[in-house]
Parts: sequence; C-alpha cells; structure tokens
Amino acid sequence: MSNLSTLLECIAFAAERHRNQRRKDADASPYINHPIALATLLATTGGIEDLVVLQAAVLHDTIEDTKTTYQELLDRFGEAVTRVVAEVTDDKTLPKAKRKELQVEHAPHMSREAALVKLADKTCNLWDMANAPPAGWPLERRREYFAWAKRVVDGLPAVSAELQRAFDAAYDLRP
Repeated sequence: MSNLSTLLECIAFAAERHRNQRRKDADASPYINHPIALATLLATTGGIEDLVVLQAAVLHDTIEDTKTTYQELLDRFGEAVTRVVAEVTDDKTLPKAKRKELQVEHAPHMSREAALVKLADKTCNLWDMANAPPAGWPLERRREYFAWAKRVVDGLPAVSAELQRAFDAAYDLRP
C-alpha cells in the first residue's frame, strides 16, 4: 500500500470515529477538521513527510475521544503509530486539572514523533481559540488556555523551527 493510500485510510478511519462529534466553536464545526488540520500543518509548514507522524496526527484523538481502543489501532495501523498516539493521549479517568498538568510534566520526555504531533495540536488549538473560540468560554478561560498551551509547548523537545514559529504566531493571537 502506498503512503498516500495509507494516510487516506487513516483519515477515513478517523472520520468514521469522529463522525458525530463537533468542535466547541459557535458554528459547531465537524470535529474531523481538527485532526486533518494537524496533518496539514505538519506536512505543509513543517515539511514533515514521516508517514507515522502524519498518521498519528490524524488519529491523535481517537482513543481519547471515541470508543477506539489501543488494540484496534495496533491491529489496523501498527505499533509505531499506536505508540505515538498513546504518547499524546490523555487518561480520561483522571480529573481534567490533573490531565492538563501531566501534559506539562510529560512534554520534555516525548519522542520526536509525539512532540511533533503535540506541537501541531497546540498550534491548531490556539488558532481555533483565537479565530473561533468555544461558545460560552469567557475571555479569562481563553487566556488560561493560551498560557497552559505555552507551558506544554515550552517543555517539548525542539523538533521543528518552522512549527515552533507557527506556534509562536498562533500564541501571538492570544486574547
């Protein structure tokens, strides 16, 4: 199977898993736009051609936000992709504040692949937060999100100057 068909298979899988989910913005955008945005940012701005990274970007929220299991990803997409997805997946059994703090604590120890996905995720989230914030989020909550995202990214290993510049530009949009 070619890299393109493999990536398209991931997109189709993620689209199916996220089919009934919406983003929190006022327009309730389709959720699948988010993982596609990550892969696009990685490929275009970051120049990333590593298929594992692009697949993991597309699949990064499937375990956390759908009924997808680690075993499903392992069986379908292999160990390398599943490992990266696992590195960026929050444990939803923990309280939200603990999950957020663990992202900060784990950031310095991430693999290159996971750090790329995490950096793209935080960048896309900041763009969304600045341009189409979650409905009902007051200014202070949005500011707190920007500050927290910066703490996570500041802890990541240096993996891409281009993607770091994209994050910095998104951070500069903070309210």
